[in-house]
Amino acid sequence: GPGAARRAFFAPGRVNLLGGHLDYNGGPVLPTAIDRGTFIAVAPRSDGRVRLASTFSEAVYDRPLRELPSERTGAWYDYPLGVVAALRRGEPERSKPLDSRFMDLGFDVLFGGNLPVGAGLSSSASICVGTAYALDASFELGLDALQRVGAALHAEREFVGVHCGIMDPYAVGFARPRQVLWLDCKDESFEHLPLDFASVSIGVIDTGVQRALARGEFNRRVAECAAAFEALRPHVPGATVLRDIPLEVLEAHESELDPTIARRARHVIEEVARTFAARAALEKGDIETFGRSMAETHASLRDLYECSSEELDVIVDAALAVDGVHGARLTGAGFGGCVVAFASAGVERDVERVVGDAYENRYGRRPPVAFFQGDEGPREIT
Repeated sequence: GPGAARRAFFAPGRVNLLGGHLDYNGGPVLPTAIDRGTFIAVAPRSDGRVRLASTFSEAVYDRPLRELPSERTGAWYDYPLGVVAALRRGEPERSKPLDSRFMDLGFDVLFGGNLPVGAGLSSSASICVGTAYALDASFELGLDALQRVGAALHAEREFVGVHCGIMDPYAVGFARPRQVLWLDCKDESFEHLPLDFASVSIGVIDTGVQRALARGEFNRRVAECAAAFEALRPHVPGATVLRDIPLEVLEAHESELDPTIARRARHVIEEVARTFAARAALEKGDIETFGRSMAETHASLRDLYECSSEELDVIVDAALAVDGVHGARLTGAGFGGCVVAFASAGVERDVERVVGDAYENRYGRRPPVAFFQGDEGPREIT
């Protein structure tokens, strides 16, 4: 609107290197933020309305702030609306409900960015955490980083209805440059581990296939894992999440499970051990072992978790054939989206050429390939 004091903000996306589909099963994950994400411009109003617009959709939300919908609308702006709804109610825990000054003023927000929506780079968490950060800074709400992450989680889980784990908003909200985040999703403890971006490069290759099935299939995987845990928990006193089930317990009772449920459980349990081993390799500077763990993760996601796609598999196989690529796997929920490749610095053009040729030969087009550094996390920009 004219005359308003505009402020601009940025929140990164993320790629997950290890710990595929472990966050909602209480396991460890190793994501890193990337220097591509969501730009958010905010201007206060004086009429109590909230107006949400974006550069990637013609749909605009424009209603009084006191008349927020009680459930998702099906439009892109459900994500920032969910954040506003959470903040209005004083969610997450320890947050104060928005005061009347905020409600009476209202605001305009414009969203844009360079993160492909639906590609598995956590555009939703980037939008949600970025919205919480931008509103917190613009209206001096006094939130800390954990509360902003909590508002983003509440938006996705309770408003949008995606039964996601904590990894994506944590990876965005607690990002640091040139580091990866070790996050234990059982107790929500985390630490930052250094990654030498001078010697390694993280590439993201976009299949161009939007994850049209992702929400429904993702929620189905969550339910399948919950069913596996309920079946196996009587055999492990004190277990609270599927991550707590030892492999030997699964193998002893696997015949009692539906075969699909058993496959989901095996992926989770083996991926937990694989992620701990990958962390140990990373701490020793053993990038070959770390990369090999990524390739093993993709095979497990393809065969046991069944969330890959032909396009993802073609890219992974082509990337792994490049000398200097240590690992590659689908990132995000799968069912389309992107592949992350972990390679030695200096082979970026080889990856782009080899993967591009293989994909073009199969599908008649070349996939976008980008290499990233880490990112410092949500912030105001000028």
